Amino acid sequence: MMSTITEIAPDVYRISIYNAQSNMQFNHFIVRDEQPVLYHTGSRSMFPMVKQAVAKLIRPEQLRWIGFSHFEADECGALNEWLSIAPSAQAVGTVTAVRVNLSGFADRAARALPPVELLETGKYRFRMIATPHLPHGWDAGMFFEEIHSILFCSDLFHQLGDVEPVTGHSLIERARQVLLANQVGPLKDYQPFTSKTGDYMRELAELNPKILATQHGSTYTGDGAQALLDLLQVIKEVYENH
Repeated sequence: MMSTITEIAPDVYRISIYNAQSNMQFNHFIVRDEQPVLYHTGSRSMFPMVKQAVAKLIRPEQLRWIGFSHFEADECGALNEWLSIAPSAQAVGTVTAVRVNLSGFADRAARALPPVELLETGKYRFRMIATPHLPHGWDAGMFFEEIHSILFCSDLFHQLGDVEPVTGHSLIERARQVLLANQVGPLKDYQPFTSKTGDYMRELAELNPKILATQHGSTYTGDGAQALLDLLQVIKEVYENH
């Protein structure tokens, strides 16, 4: 495995590692700012490779904020490894994430970020939008960068394959194929569809993101609001028919 680094917005970098066994990219994002941000720690096994890639962009020990959507190995498995090498680093997550998971998992106290509160890192501003059970888990949330309208959307728009780093073409069909494939395998219902799913997806669409930074697959640039509404329809169709 090897890492690929792509700048998806000014000083915002996608670090992608393709795992051929799972036929899937694992993407991590670095925001190079006065207070550098890492979004998605990667799994513990990928820590040395991700750290090596991060070191090409910033000094890893300078990390200040470490974020992720929900409690899962590829989202935050290496959190404590990062905390051990970056003395000023602090995890940031939804209020639920901090109370329920990080309070017992993180080696240092984490910062709960309610949606009304901004995380300012220098030239960039972030919000954490709570989205329980979207894409997974009670603690889930989406990180939104306001200056360039970047939605770090975790497993939404999940794609397989070693695909292009950034695209302006629709991700909907790729995402549909992943949802359909999972419904006939051991990961059935991996993305819950609840009475609140539509509300959360429409709330994200109202942010009018211009960049959708996915954890698995290509980053999308374009009309993120319409892409989210289109994905909502696909999720609804898949779960109603399977």
